[in-house]
Amino acid sequence: MFIGIDHGTTAMRFACNSGRFKLSREDATLFAFFDLSRLCPVEEIEGIALTYSMGDNFSKITSIQKLESRGLVSREGAGKHVGGGTRVFDEVRASGVPAIVIPGLHGDSPTDPRFKAYSHQSSPEKVGIAYEACHDLGDDVIISDVSSNTVTLLVSGGRIIGAFDACIFAPGTRHGALDVDAIRRIDNGELTANEAFQSAGVDFTLPEGLRIPTIAMFSAMECAAMLLLNENAKIALAGSLAQAVAPEFRRLLRRDVAVYDEWCAATGLARIARDVFSGERRILGLDVDL
Repeated sequence: MFIGIDHGTTAMRFACNSGRFKLSREDATLFAFFDLSRLCPVEEIEGIALTYSMGDNFSKITSIQKLESRGLVSREGAGKHVGGGTRVFDEVRASGVPAIVIPGLHGDSPTDPRFKAYSHQSSPEKVGIAYEACHDLGDDVIISDVSSNTVTLLVSGGRIIGAFDACIFAPGTRHGALDVDAIRRIDNGELTANEAFQSAGVDFTLPEGLRIPTIAMFSAMECAAMLLLNENAKIALAGSLAQAVAPEFRRLLRRDVAVYDEWCAATGLARIARDVFSGERRILGLDVDL
């Protein structure tokens, strides 16, 4: 049995081909490896693929035993720090079960160098989403993950070309880019940059009736931008808001769109685990280091 573990913004999601469950980031601080028995007997687990935070100090899919600092440059920076992801990572590493960690996309990643105008392109769970979508749709896919934040990736010829991270372009419900007003408030000492990032989503900036249409519009704009690099790519939406934004998204982009739910990342990660531990040595252009 192969298991995927998605370290999401609000929850940890665990999936295999026969089941799934999730824990809030707070509840995950009490996680024990035996909790995976909710999916299958732990002695039947053959391999695990997991993500941890931004995954920004390594660029290959790497054995958990080889990583330093859990794969992070620093715990400081954009995002909420709770401790649930750390607990899950350490429990998996201590278990001795074969496990791989998926990198984020950043300056050392094998993406189109033009995307490296920004230091960070995507957190690692989006690789799981992309892998699941490409399994269904083929080697040329644009995937927009819409939830607490919005991140859009392009895969061409089975290789990740690049991504727009949440702090660059489209807002989600919680996170978004720092606009002029946010920069002024930071300069005035009213809040930190991380606090501004975590309150730049539409839940904080717009009335309720405009929130879903706004996320749909910006997500569609990101996908339209990616079409400049691959006009034949298929389009997919994923994340907890995918179903909600899909009608307006389709209307704006005037294209068919595949819709996945919040489990897409964990399911894709389980698929990565199965393929890597069956001998695959490159996933979406990312090398494997066991």
